Amino acid sequence: MRPRAKAGLLWGAVGALAFLVLAQGYELLFAPGISLLVKLAIAAVVWFVAGAASYLFEGWLARSERS
Repeated sequence: MRPRAKAGLLWGAVGALAFLVLAQGYELLFAPGISLLVKLAIAAVVWFVAGAASYLFEGWLARSERS
């Protein structure tokens, strides 16, 4: 697997897990929220979007960092 693709997948996983932690924290502090299946579906969408954004913008961010 190419390093750029691996980084995209890992950043997607970070985003999905962060969403799940925030959703669980909200439920613990306030009120019961959405069902587990809905949370997992949203986490999958977050994983895809965060991974795709990381993959697409990695080159742009690396170039802007060198400037």
